[in-house]
Amino acid sequence: MPTSLPNHGRRRVLLATAGAALLGAPLASRAAADLSKVTLRIGTYKGNWRALLVAAQLTDTPYAIDWRELNNGVLHIEAINGDALDLGSGSEIPAVFAARQKAHVRFIAVVREDLNNQVTLARRDTAIRTIADLKGKRVGYVRATTAHYFLQKQLAQAGLSFQDINAINLTPADGLSAFDRGDLDAWAIYGYNGQLARTRYGARVIRTGKGYLSGNFPIYANPKSITEPARHAAITDYLLRLRKAYAWANDNYLAYARAQSAETRVPVGDLIELFNNRSDDYALRAVDANVIKGHQDVADTFTKIGVLDGPADVAPLWDRSFDTALRSATNSPA
Repeated sequence: MPTSLPNHGRRRVLLATAGAALLGAPLASRAAADLSKVTLRIGTYKGNWRALLVAAQLTDTPYAIDWRELNNGVLHIEAINGDALDLGSGSEIPAVFAARQKAHVRFIAVVREDLNNQVTLARRDTAIRTIADLKGKRVGYVRATTAHYFLQKQLAQAGLSFQDINAINLTPADGLSAFDRGDLDAWAIYGYNGQLARTRYGARVIRTGKGYLSGNFPIYANPKSITEPARHAAITDYLLRLRKAYAWANDNYLAYARAQSAETRVPVGDLIELFNNRSDDYALRAVDANVIKGHQDVADTFTKIGVLDGPADVAPLWDRSFDTALRSATNSPA
């Protein structure tokens, strides 16, 4: 059930004073705004933003937060498009479909996440050692996701295509079961299911997503919300808190892992192992030209292989109005 973070009596907060001092933002960039009457409806995943802010002790927001737990980026965008969310997040893939469909959504910043947990795996009882060895093999993947994208890129680099493999579209849970049974020779997957395949079933990592994926996971926003001054100010404050929380997590990951585990029931040790093998530190960054260029490459690739039914121009959906605040804010933990 959605819950709200405490706001200490919905007090009047001037972002030009106390809020700016808390988050290290320049005073000149902040207009006075009464945030006490604002409630941000924010989509989260288990163990994600809500757990992160709690662990980093950054929940003392001058606005209320109504958390909505949605387990994939498509649902986040659908909720925003239906005016049921102010903020959400996910990979670049749902955002590509949103651009194609001209959905009512904007992308306002990116989170840099681990690409070493996006993997192409082989069963330990196969002779598969390279991507080229996938030819003619049963390869699981999740259609229209990052796994689909990086597998396509890896195959192309090896001179292969999806027509050269027996590609089997499975949900992550079904893919793990199929991998366990031996119904798959290899599997392109992301997140904790890949970790389980390695630790439980001895899967070998053939390639990770590093070098194939951008590492940018957009923050999705409701266009109506970012045009309202008070709500825009609240979103700015939230992004700055989130940015600080990610910086904190890089140095205090055990505390964050415990908070994640409390929500997800994933063992703390497994979360620590994933973190220790990460491709890069967590970070929240402003939009730049390379972010948009990388996103367009995803759209063009999916158009080329027929996942999209036509071209998608992603640039109009990127909103740069939070860039100045994000670039000028300090990352140091409170």
